[in-house]
Amino acid sequence: MRDKALTKDYYLNKLGFKVFGDSDYDDYLMVYIDNIQIHFFEFKDLNPKENYGQVYIRTINIDEVYQTFLDNKVSIHPNGHLETKPWGQREFSLLDPDNNLLTFGQTYE
Repeated sequence: MRDKALTKDYYLNKLGFKVFGDSDYDDYLMVYIDNIQIHFFEFKDLNPKENYGQVYIRTINIDEVYQTFLDNKVSIHPNGHLETKPWGQREFSLLDPDNNLLTFGQTYE
């Protein structure tokens, strides 16, 4: 993350995560939702256009998660709208403020 306040605001207020732990470190942020934790460290020189960071998050309620993000006006990646992929996963993707790619997926049955 380049800016802790911006990252924290995005994950808490847009995506619905919560801060994990009782300690606050200037250059470190831990967030969680359900059983998922994401840890960020400060990297002020990060160039978002050169960031290839990615996280794949499995869920059991992909349609609800997707709709919640749309309701919160979260920008979905232009090539990442919710769809069932040929490999059997129902997925969508978004980019956080530092261009970390977050892909959410659920096994389609």
